[in-house]
Amino acid sequence: MLKEPVVLEFLGLDEKAEYSESDLETALINHLEHFLLELGKGFLFEARQKRFTFDEDNYFLDLVFYNRLMRCYVLIDLKLDKLTHQDLGQMQMYVNYYDRHVRLPDENPTVGLVLCKQKKAAVVELTLPTDSNIHARQYQLYLPSKKLLQQKLLEWTRDEQEHS
Repeated sequence: MLKEPVVLEFLGLDEKAEYSESDLETALINHLEHFLLELGKGFLFEARQKRFTFDEDNYFLDLVFYNRLMRCYVLIDLKLDKLTHQDLGQMQMYVNYYDRHVRLPDENPTVGLVLCKQKKAAVVELTLPTDSNIHARQYQLYLPSKKLLQQKLLEWTRDEQEHS
């Protein structure tokens, strides 16, 4: 259901430029229609920098969506670099909060999505239980060039022939 990579070419951000999570978030909000289309069907925007407080600490969730087809909240945390186990733990806290304090009894469990520049499959596998509704997805600012796609196609074809 969740695409990977999520292609954010419509943002117009230069891949080599320095930008912050806030810059990325602002660009996504400014191009919300395109971002919703990239995410998939049924997504509704609810909040940006959603604040919640417990134990006298404030936490800010980057983006909150509701998916009317899945009948659940979808929480998105943006990361500019490689994924860490701390990122997944933070998302687990957000998901638990939504499931325990926001979600209605007839809604499905909350889905957490950490959108990162570089996903580490081993970190995801070792940090999250197999039945988790927390996901990490890599994003890229631009689709690969035609030349790179041709190279990858040749590699995949070779790999497929070797494993056949």
